[in-house]
Amino acid sequence: MSELQSVSRRAFVFGSAAFAGGIAFGSYAEAEPAAPAAAGNPLTAGLGPNSVTFNPWVEVSPEKITLIAQHADIGQGVGSVQPMMIAEEMDLDPGQFEVRFAGPSPAYFNTGFADEFAPFVAADQSPAAEAARAAALENLRKSGLQMTGGSSTVPDTYGKLRVAGAVARETLKAAAAKRSGVPVADIRTKSGHVVLPDGTAIPYVQLAAEAAKIPPVLDAKPRDPSQWRLLGKPMMRLDVPPKVMGELKFGIDLKMDGMRYASVKLNPNKGQPLKSYDASKARLMPGVEKVLEIKNGVAVIATNSWYAMKAVEAIDCQWAPSVYPAEQADHWKILEASFKPEFLGKEWRKVGDVEAGLKVGTPVEAEYRAPYVAHQPLEPLNGMAIVTDAGMEIWVGHQSPQSVQAVAAAAIGLKPEQVTFHNQWTGGSFGHRLEFENVRVLAEIANQMRGTPIKIVFSREEDFLQDIPRQIAIARHKGSVDKGKIVAADLQVASTAPLKGLLERSLIPSKGPDGQLAAGLWNVYYDIPNFRGTSYEAKGLSPCTTWRSVGASSAGFFTESFIDELIHAAGLDPMKARIAMCTVPTYRKVLETVAEMSDWKGPLGSGKGRGVAFVEAFGTPVAEVVEVTATDQGIRIDRVWVAADVGKVVDPVNFENQVQGGVVWGLGHAINCELTYANGAVQQTNYNHHEAMRIYQCPVIEVRGLENDPKVRGVGEPPVPPAAPALANAIFAATGKRIREMPFNKFIDFV
Repeated sequence: MSELQSVSRRAFVFGSAAFAGGIAFGSYAEAEPAAPAAAGNPLTAGLGPNSVTFNPWVEVSPEKITLIAQHADIGQGVGSVQPMMIAEEMDLDPGQFEVRFAGPSPAYFNTGFADEFAPFVAADQSPAAEAARAAALENLRKSGLQMTGGSSTVPDTYGKLRVAGAVARETLKAAAAKRSGVPVADIRTKSGHVVLPDGTAIPYVQLAAEAAKIPPVLDAKPRDPSQWRLLGKPMMRLDVPPKVMGELKFGIDLKMDGMRYASVKLNPNKGQPLKSYDASKARLMPGVEKVLEIKNGVAVIATNSWYAMKAVEAIDCQWAPSVYPAEQADHWKILEASFKPEFLGKEWRKVGDVEAGLKVGTPVEAEYRAPYVAHQPLEPLNGMAIVTDAGMEIWVGHQSPQSVQAVAAAAIGLKPEQVTFHNQWTGGSFGHRLEFENVRVLAEIANQMRGTPIKIVFSREEDFLQDIPRQIAIARHKGSVDKGKIVAADLQVASTAPLKGLLERSLIPSKGPDGQLAAGLWNVYYDIPNFRGTSYEAKGLSPCTTWRSVGASSAGFFTESFIDELIHAAGLDPMKARIAMCTVPTYRKVLETVAEMSDWKGPLGSGKGRGVAFVEAFGTPVAEVVEVTATDQGIRIDRVWVAADVGKVVDPVNFENQVQGGVVWGLGHAINCELTYANGAVQQTNYNHHEAMRIYQCPVIEVRGLENDPKVRGVGEPPVPPAAPALANAIFAATGKRIREMPFNKFIDFV
């Protein structure tokens, strides 16, 4: 670990990747349980008579128990795992409580971002690194930043939700002790009841009024995992039954009396204004009530969403041109010219004498490319809002409640506190619900229709056109090998800055280099004596934003593909070399595990190949092996093996689902997906042009979760980055052909 510590000290001296570059989503192991209380308990204001709230996550009334999910559920299952962590400590069973999403409040600040704020690689747990993380945590507490992202939900809430449940449990026991005269030590809890020594069971809801009159038991300790009834064991997500039965209401399902429907047509040249429009045809179409001009487009108000969508399509609009290149080829030209000092983001890490190392032995050079890609969740952008003289009320699924307030308020001249936000169940995001395309236009439309509830639904085509895509990137890597060893690796990436753009649109100040461009670039845990990782930030391209695994989604592909090329040039086995070079024991165990799972024994022959890739993203190390067969029709992906270390597997079933989903997501986009610009607009406007992996293409995916990391980590995004390089490396093993650009289907067929 000495090399890692020295690298981290250097990073600290030369400036923080996160403090200088804004928020870089990540994860943190243990929250300080009492910290959010300093921000006050937002549940107190709406508390009913004879009800009690012990902290910002638990509310008990005479009628029901309500548990608060502070993180947005965008399909990843946190609307289940969050309340289940509380339920574990409160001795509640599924069905004994309701779940409500948190409103905007600094009490729900995300402690899970602390690791990514600190300028140290995740494996470095030196005193200096931990001190920086503690300082980052304090800054998060002061800022009150409430956001879902960066696979931070479980790392953020694992400590504080368990403590919240324990406090509620012990306070209810204290209330029962006061009522019965029985010592607290003789009282236990079970299935939503306080149980006295004689077997009398008092429902929690019957103790609410009495519990409200005594101070909460703040020194309650969560139980040891060895005592868990629910967590760590296979369990069904709370949202699965209502989703299967069609009972769960997503944002797109909301209705309100007197509601009107809106759809929009916005300038496809992202962010630019409307010059003029002719709505004469639209006004005559069925169901149309009004046509409104908004900041960069037009909206139709109609009696249902279909009428609104069809009418807005009929409006002839003249648009201002894009400020970025109109044609895709020119986007690549800008990137190609961005490897210059004036575009330098940061030299994130340097070890040894890279220039001298590159002159030793056999040189290896390669250029890699990653295109713009869309978020494409199944549920298109939508929302509902009403504006009155008192303010605005908005219902929308979003990952950043406070920013929704700020953006909506700024759009119509209100103060953020005049906007009441209600978070909704969401049918996918992948970073899409961190942006505000729907929030701003909904606010503008509702403001022009004051007193009338407005529901907006984007057409699928408009959703694609207005999506702020994943960053476009080019890598130019150099290295050298000598006498069976990698001597040097000089990794350079030029890209748009996804995090900076998001923060700017979120109205959050940001300066310095974009920390996400370092993900998958500097956090390389191989023993390479001469190593450097440098980013360049391209200017004047399409706005970009966070996309599932953000910077690592492209840089992980670049880095692990190039490491594979260096290993091949050195005449080494791809798996054995990675294991031998890995400098972190717990990470080495991840590689050893996936080698054992896949029964790795070297080349397969007969047109078959296996590739391996290892990437740490948001603190979670993940190793993947992909096995393919070269057929007459193209490449068939047969099997995938995945090992990931998250410190503690809280929900084994959802863990496996998240990992499998991340692999499918990563493989599908590597094979098929690309956004290109023509005349300033995205050309791909539906799934048939931006195709995910098909069911018949999906391989068998075997997953194993490890618990060796001393911190609790997230798993929503980390399985994505290794998928593309593992596939590319497998294709090379099977065919001898290196693929250095996504999507792969531009160069090879798949079956």
